[in-house]
Amino acid sequence: MEGIGFIGMLAGIVVLFFLFLYYVPVMLWFSAIVSGVKISLVQLVLMRIRKVPPSIIVSALIEAHKADIKEVDAEQLETHFLAGGHVTSVVHALVSAAKANIDLSFQMATAIDLAGRDVFEAVQMSVNPKVIDTPPVAAVAKDGIQLIAKARVTVRASIKQLVGGAGEETVLARVGEGIVSSIGSSASHKAVLENPDSISKVVLEKGLDAGTAFEILSIDIADVDIGKNIGAVLQIDQAEADKNIAQAKAEERRAMAVAEEQEMKAKAQEARAKVIEAEAEVPLAMAESFRSGNLGIMDYYKMKNIEADTSMRDSISKSSPDKPKK
Repeated sequence: MEGIGFIGMLAGIVVLFFLFLYYVPVMLWFSAIVSGVKISLVQLVLMRIRKVPPSIIVSALIEAHKADIKEVDAEQLETHFLAGGHVTSVVHALVSAAKANIDLSFQMATAIDLAGRDVFEAVQMSVNPKVIDTPPVAAVAKDGIQLIAKARVTVRASIKQLVGGAGEETVLARVGEGIVSSIGSSASHKAVLENPDSISKVVLEKGLDAGTAFEILSIDIADVDIGKNIGAVLQIDQAEADKNIAQAKAEERRAMAVAEEQEMKAKAQEARAKVIEAEAEVPLAMAESFRSGNLGIMDYYKMKNIEADTSMRDSISKSSPDKPKK
């Protein structure tokens, strides 16, 4: 029993020792003192209690001290960490900016970091410009020929514009718009192919980097290809549309003519029906005249003779005049 109690006590001492080392990082404090960073054990213990990793803060302080950056202290770094920032990235950015003679304060660096941008990458891009390839941009010259251009945009990060400035997407969109405008204002596609750097000059003069987080250093046209003959395509489409309109109008006129013909036939049939109806009433009228005594038998024969004579004259008039007489 005494052996078990001794082992339990020993285990408790070991656990307490490691808890002590966790909350009181003596070795970390000693490393800071050796590096010339003034920080107390109490500060490190309070960092543990506030759930701030002391190793990150101490490492950042040592890096800043070795780079002779005096505006950084433990309280500022701890505040930035609790705000959700990246302490290591901020200190790296401050050191790089100091070595490159770039004016970057701790407040500006933390603001850029909390804005969601990689401040260390921004400083690197400010020192080493970045090349952005634009997607193919299609535009049509005044002669109707389509050109497809690709450009390479060399940009440098603008530290002062990183907070609230537009990103790469805006720069690419503005460059694409400038290329379309430049090609569209060209009188001929041949002029663009002969002098593609004219596009770069026109686009650069527009000041496309205003309000962005970058400074455009150069715009180089990497490739220009000939696309479709848009003017000819439009003319073909217009001719096809005119032809369809003409066909539709002709079909409309034909339908109207057919309708008029049918209407005339209907009227002719109606007239013939009325004539037949009138002719059917003639015998009845003649019979009534015979009964009433208004028409005699001699009158009837005279009328028949007149009809026969009229019929003969009609047959003679319808005969051909070149036909020899027998």
